[in-house]
Amino acid sequence: MTLKNSSRLVVFLFLVTGLACNNSNDSSINKNVSLSSAQDSISFALGYQNGDFLAREGATEFSYDAYIAGFINGIEQNDKLDPATRTSLINDFRIQLTSLAKEKNRAESEAFLAENKTKEGVFETESGLQYKVIEEGTGASPTAESTVEVHYEGTLIDGTKFDSSYDRGQTIEFPLNGVIRGWTEGLQLMKEGGTYMFYIPSDLAYGENPRPGGPIKPNNALIFKVELVSVK
Repeated sequence: MTLKNSSRLVVFLFLVTGLACNNSNDSSINKNVSLSSAQDSISFALGYQNGDFLAREGATEFSYDAYIAGFINGIEQNDKLDPATRTSLINDFRIQLTSLAKEKNRAESEAFLAENKTKEGVFETESGLQYKVIEEGTGASPTAESTVEVHYEGTLIDGTKFDSSYDRGQTIEFPLNGVIRGWTEGLQLMKEGGTYMFYIPSDLAYGENPRPGGPIKPNNALIFKVELVSVK
């Protein structure tokens, strides 16, 4: 097997999987193949990459036989579906995959917050915002119309860091009414010099519409460590 364009093959493997959606797994498939050659290893790696991605998105019900048949027929350029039907199936699957990912993210976020609010020192406001005082400040508290200067670090609930002013070595200033609702509410609980942890439900963060292609996905709850340096 010669892979002239592995990136196109990865895309093909992902797309053809959609044709098998909603069928059951075939337990007769041998999952313990011997990776005795470079061809075996790259073939397995490509298959694993796509299976792992789909599982993480919440899509696990496929017909393995149909997947393999689609792959082989794609290699041999023997399409059993007319292009319009194939395109329609793939587009429908993409929509379904997006919906599954949103539902999975929401469920995981809600489960995390439900457990987190039972931990010592964590408080929850009426909106669902959770916070923990790391260090109480002694200065002024901002209003929603204030401009604030902060240091912060943002992570996903699995600990993945997606942003940090500490890493950049520079604080940031912004009007408090121009950021996500969780920040607008949360920072008004603080005083200058204080440091809080905020655990923000998705509907107080970016909801179903985070920046496309970024690390924050639809319905992700977010965690922020925030140090309120000053209120302007």
